[in-house]
Amino acid sequence: MLDQILSQSNQTTNDLRQSLYKFWEDFKVVTQPYWYPTESGGRVFSEVIRSWGMLFLLIGLIVAMVAVDGVGSFWNRYVLDIIIEERDLSKYYDTILISCLFIAVLALLIGFSKFVRKRLSLDWYKWLSNYILKRYLSHRAYYKLDSQSDFDNPDQRLAQEIEPITSGGLRFFATVLEKVLEMTTFIIILSTISQQIAIYLVIYTIIGNLVAIYLTQELNKINNEQLEVKANYNYCLTHVRNHSESIAFFQGEEQELNIIERRFNNVIDNADRRVEWERGQDIFNRVYQSAISLFSIFILTPLFIQDEIDYGEISQASMACLMFSNAVGILIAEWGNSGKLSSYIERLAQFLNKLKSIIKEPEKISSITTIEDNRLAFENVTLKTPNYDKVIVENLSLSVPPGEGLLIVGPSGRGKSSLLRAIAGLWDAGKGRLVRPALEEMLFLPQRPYIILGSLREQLLYPKTNHTITNKELEAILKQVNLEHLLNRIDNFNVELPWENILSLGEQQRLAFARILVNRPNFTILDEATSALDLTNEENLYQQLQETETTFISVGHRESLFSYHQWVLELLEDSSWQLLPMEDYKKQKTNLIVAEKTNKNSEESVTIQQSQSPANIIQEIEIEQLNEPTENQAKNDTEIVTDQNNEPSEKQSTSSLSHDQMKTLCNYALGTIRNKGRKGQSIKAKDGFTYQYNKKSRKWVRKED
Repeated sequence: MLDQILSQSNQTTNDLRQSLYKFWEDFKVVTQPYWYPTESGGRVFSEVIRSWGMLFLLIGLIVAMVAVDGVGSFWNRYVLDIIIEERDLSKYYDTILISCLFIAVLALLIGFSKFVRKRLSLDWYKWLSNYILKRYLSHRAYYKLDSQSDFDNPDQRLAQEIEPITSGGLRFFATVLEKVLEMTTFIIILSTISQQIAIYLVIYTIIGNLVAIYLTQELNKINNEQLEVKANYNYCLTHVRNHSESIAFFQGEEQELNIIERRFNNVIDNADRRVEWERGQDIFNRVYQSAISLFSIFILTPLFIQDEIDYGEISQASMACLMFSNAVGILIAEWGNSGKLSSYIERLAQFLNKLKSIIKEPEKISSITTIEDNRLAFENVTLKTPNYDKVIVENLSLSVPPGEGLLIVGPSGRGKSSLLRAIAGLWDAGKGRLVRPALEEMLFLPQRPYIILGSLREQLLYPKTNHTITNKELEAILKQVNLEHLLNRIDNFNVELPWENILSLGEQQRLAFARILVNRPNFTILDEATSALDLTNEENLYQQLQETETTFISVGHRESLFSYHQWVLELLEDSSWQLLPMEDYKKQKTNLIVAEKTNKNSEESVTIQQSQSPANIIQEIEIEQLNEPTENQAKNDTEIVTDQNNEPSEKQSTSSLSHDQMKTLCNYALGTIRNKGRKGQSIKAKDGFTYQYNKKSRKWVRKED
């Protein structure tokens, strides 16, 4: 039994030692960049000296404040002796001015010390927030962090958990320093009156603090859990706001409510446990402080009755006990609050350590070498997923000719967008060389455009919001992308509205194209950037894009995109690929479709022949005979022409080709064919002839040479 108790005691001691060590390591991670910077390019030395100067000033003010309290206790004792023992009114009047001076000096010291502490915490908060934000947004750490599932709520750690560390940390330091000095000062004063009381108070304090430590251990765990459950609850509400339209479409309010209530119940359960635990702690704190005051009265009162001490000494001893007990109570309360502070420090230290590991370049891991040049090319590039567990494309080598377009196609999930991430430098796992221009010369358009929080001008200029452009130029660009109606919603371009909620996805994609016309990048990357647009708007935007003479790469599935690109990169199975001119790719695709249809028709024919009865076959023959054209009809479907020898010859008429028939003849999308017909544009078909749309007959007619 004794061995078991000793084992549990040793385990508790080890756990406490490990907890203190971990807290100290986390504390260094959070405080060192501001108070003792060791990294190159850290804080300026003069700023560090200024911060330490303010800290020493705060310490000096606290020491002076406690000293004035201690001296003031002797002065109060002297005044009470005059009033009670001497009963000298003239001497009492002489003490009033000095008593007021004590009050004024103490008030100034308290006010100025709080001011210095708050200014110092504000400066620390400002610097630490900027420091972490820069690391968060550098090396695309925010992007890499978002893809890792083992880290949660970086936004809350940035927005809500830095300020409590700076303000709470300095308040905790100042309070502990002040109350420890008060306890030391008044225990010394009390020992001059009664050493017995002083010894009892020291022993009593040690026992009380041990009990307080035990009570606050569980409270610290509850505080740490509180931060996590509140962060999850806040994220849940933010998630609903960000996906409100999808939830409304699916009518998922009940399911969302269940999720929110489940997470809110976790917050309430944590709060219930906290209330229950704080109840016992509050009772202990009250009893502990009250016992000190009663303790001094029970011992000092008999001494005063026996004329062994005067009333002034009783008052000073009572004041010393009161100040001592208040200091102990505040220390216990701060010790309880330190659990929440240590939780903030732990979470922020995790954040900083995570950012450090993300920013640090991996050692002995192959990566794609990026070379900046005024061209775009892959040289034997093998691209893998960031965790190196899957090969996306292998030994890719191609160069995009300046001013031309490359279309990347392939089945879903084959890594088309991953190639764009590699170009942007987001993914570099693999090997080979990527030659690309500086990222400042490129503009990326994702399928879901990024709409910033700002004015319409800032939306159009993004990401170069300092670009100088007039309102008339912006109006002209909006007209080019069919967004001139946005001008009716605002008084000027500087009005800030929630554009992400106001604009449809198609309008957002057109707004993203407007950024191309504003910024005029040399290279443009489009990841299904027209997926929400009709074919007319798509054609208009790609024509605008081609007129900018930019080199562009597109990812998409629509056949209408074939008209705007000169090259096709098709990602195949098993990480293979093929690069073809657009015309060759369309022929290859056409042949493949024809082969598939032939095989399908052959299979259907065999199936029909096996399943049909003789009566059904005879019936179909009779129907075919009824549908055969008459001789006159056949003549109407031909036209007579003469060759070089004036010999008449027949060729099939082309005056009756509909849009659908043209679609099979040229492999254009139906919307593109109709659009070209409306604009009077001709189409060169696969048979080598050029066709013109006749608006009167509403048919496509072959143009004669």
